[in-house]
Amino acid sequence: MIEYSFSAALMVVGAYALLFKENFIKKVIGLSVMTNGAHLLLISLGYRGPFGVPPVLNANLFYNFRYFLVNAVDPLTQALVLTSIVINVSITAFALVLAIHTYRKFDSLDCRLLGEESD
Repeated sequence: MIEYSFSAALMVVGAYALLFKENFIKKVIGLSVMTNGAHLLLISLGYRGPFGVPPVLNANLFYNFRYFLVNAVDPLTQALVLTSIVINVSITAFALVLAIHTYRKFDSLDCRLLGEESD
């Protein structure tokens, strides 16, 4: 239960940074923190107690298939999180490159000043 509340806290902190911080870099960090909170939530949902076994059927578990079905960790959430981590790294890299180009053009990373024309 603690992992659910911790992942919710990470998502709230990330949403706070996205909504209320004006620095573009802080917004990128907030997006990354919020995504990591979602990753933690998904992994926590796929975990099955202290006796979770890997979702690989071997000779020992073949004779005790009911135990395997009850205690096997869900591999779908792990695959989704792995895919989401790759996407998150790509989005973060793109956002940081965008921040570099924004700073070169506007000499500021303040989101309030980006809509104004520069001299």
